Amino acid sequence: MKVIIAEKPSVAREIAKVFGATTKKDGYMEGKGYTFTWAFGHLLQLAPPQEYGFYGWSVQNLPMLPQKFKLSIRKVKTKDGVVDDPSVKKQLDIIKGLFDEATEIIVATDAGREGELIFRYIYYYLKCKKPFKRLWISSQTDAAIKDGFRNLKPGSDYDTLFYSAHCRSQSDWLVGMNATQALSLASGNRGVLSLGRVQTPTLAMICARYLENKNFVPQIYFQVAIQVDKDGQVFRAISTENFKTREDAQIILDKVEDVAAGFPNGGHILSVEAKPRKEPPPLLHDLSSLQQEANKRKGFTADQTLGLLQNLYEGKLVTYPRTGSRYIGDDVFAGVPELITKFENHPDFGKQATALSGVKLSKRSVNAKKVTDHHAILPTGEKPNHLTPDQQAVYDMVAGRMLEAFHQDCIKEITKITVQSGSKFTASGTVINTPGWRAVFNEPDEEKKDEENASLPKVQQGENLPVPQKAILEKQTKPKPLYNEASLLKALETAGKEIDDEELRYAMKDSGLGTPATRAAIIETLIKRTYITREKKNLVPTTTGLAVYEVVKHRQIAQAELTGTWEKRLEEIRGGASIEAFLGEIKSYTREITVELLKTGIATAVK
Repeated sequence: MKVIIAEKPSVAREIAKVFGATTKKDGYMEGKGYTFTWAFGHLLQLAPPQEYGFYGWSVQNLPMLPQKFKLSIRKVKTKDGVVDDPSVKKQLDIIKGLFDEATEIIVATDAGREGELIFRYIYYYLKCKKPFKRLWISSQTDAAIKDGFRNLKPGSDYDTLFYSAHCRSQSDWLVGMNATQALSLASGNRGVLSLGRVQTPTLAMICARYLENKNFVPQIYFQVAIQVDKDGQVFRAISTENFKTREDAQIILDKVEDVAAGFPNGGHILSVEAKPRKEPPPLLHDLSSLQQEANKRKGFTADQTLGLLQNLYEGKLVTYPRTGSRYIGDDVFAGVPELITKFENHPDFGKQATALSGVKLSKRSVNAKKVTDHHAILPTGEKPNHLTPDQQAVYDMVAGRMLEAFHQDCIKEITKITVQSGSKFTASGTVINTPGWRAVFNEPDEEKKDEENASLPKVQQGENLPVPQKAILEKQTKPKPLYNEASLLKALETAGKEIDDEELRYAMKDSGLGTPATRAAIIETLIKRTYITREKKNLVPTTTGLAVYEVVKHRQIAQAELTGTWEKRLEEIRGGASIEAFLGEIKSYTREITVELLKTGIATAVK
C-alpha cells in the first residue's frame, strides 16, 4: 500500500480525486491502491522547557540550552490546564498505523521549508524508518499533480531543506524562550514580555519610525513660483533653490520680470531638455511584493493576502504562493504565450492580452538561476468560478502582473525647462508616448505625482514668454511616514535598509528579516502580543511595545542586520553549510542576550 501524506485534509482530498480514490475513512481516504492521509498544519513542535527539566521561571534556569531537542504534541488550553491536543493525538495514531502498513510513503505536504518540517517532525516522532519519496509541485492543477507523481524525487534530496527548517525552529526556541523569560523576570511583576529572534527587531523598526515621526519638528521653507504663458497654455516653474525666510524669497520674487509690471521679455527660456526614457516592465510577483500591492490597492493585511492566495492555490487557480522568487525559468516561459491567450476575454485585461498575442514578450522576469524552490506566482490558466470579491481582487493582481511583466517597455519623454526671470526657475513634466506595460492597469505614473504640471507645451530655447503671475510658496519639511504593512514588508526584505530599486532589493532578500512565508505571521504576532496595533492603514506601537523597545533598542536582540545575517546563514545550510557552527553561534548569542536582559530590567522604562 502506498501512503500519501498531505499538509491539510482539503489538499489530500484533491489529490485523492485525481487518482479516483473516493472511499472515506476516519482520518484518511483510500482507493486504487493508494491511501491519502493528512496533517492539519503543525501537529508537533519543539518541546517546552519543562520537558528538559527547566521547571518554573527562574533566573537559575537561564540560559536554557537543551543538549538535544525533543518533539511534543501541539498543546491546547482546557479547564484542566494546557494539555496535548486530543485531535492531534488521534491523527498521529492514524498516520502511524498507515505508515506501519505502507510499502511506500509519498510526501505531499506543501513544497517548501515549513511543509518539509511538518512531515519530518511527524516522521521522526513516530520513529518511522521507511524510505519516502517527495512530491514537489508548483501548482495544484490536475496536470501538475499527475506530472509530479510521474517525477517523484528521493526524500533525501530535501534533507538540507529540513536541516535549514529545523535550525530555524531551534534558533527561534533558544532566543525566544530565553529572552522572554530573562526580560519578564527582570521586569518584576509586569507579566510575560515576549521577545523573539525576528519579532523583536521588527518591533524595533516600527517603534523607531513611530518615535522619529512623532518627534519630528517641521522646518518651514519658501519657494518662488512663476506662471509662464505659451500661446495660452500656462505652466508653472519653481525656483531652483529653497529659502529659509520669506524675506529672502521676496527678494527673488521682486526680481521676476513680470509682464504685468512692464517687462516685455517675461521669462527667457534658457534650455529645454527632452529625454526619452524606457521604463522596463516590473518583475513578476513573489509573495512579499503581492502582499505589498494588495495592501496599497485594497488595504488587505499581509495575513489576509496570504490566506486569499492560499485559497486560490488550493483552488488550482495560481501557482505556489509562499515563493520568494520573482523569476521563472525558460521551461515555464515556453508556456506563457498560451497562458496569456486565456485572458483575451477578461473584462479588464482582455485588450492587453490580445495585444500581446504574437508579439515578442519581455524576458526580464526569465532567469532560471534566480528561481529558488518555486518560481514567481502565475495564474495557472484554469477558469475561475464563484470567487469572492476579495479572492477576485488578488487573482486579478496576479493575472495583471503577469501581463505587465511580459509586456513592452513604457516609453516616456521627460522634459525639463529652465526659465530665466531675474533668477532661474525650472518646470518638469513627463509625457508617456507609448504606455506599454502601464496600459494593463492604466494607472498614473508614480513619478508624475510630484510634478507641478500635468503636461508641458512645446517651447524653444531662446524664446521670451509672458509671466502673468508670480507668488511665494510656504512649504514645510515632512517626516518619514509611519509604517503600513506595504512599507514594512518592503523594509523587512532588506533588514531596514531603504532601497527602492526592485532588483537590488531582491538581491538582498536572503539577508532580510524573516521570509516571505513568515512575515505576515510576525506582524500578527506583534498585534496578538499587544505590542503594536493597526490605526487605519498604519502600524503603531502600543505603550507596552514602546516600553519593551526602550529596554532592548540598544541590545543585540533588536538589531535587524544581525538577524538578517542569520536568515542568510539558514539559506546557506541548504547548500551544505555547517549546522553545528550555526547552532554554536546561536547558543553563544543566547548566553549574551540573556545576561544583557537580566542586567537591564524594564522598571525604568515603564513608569
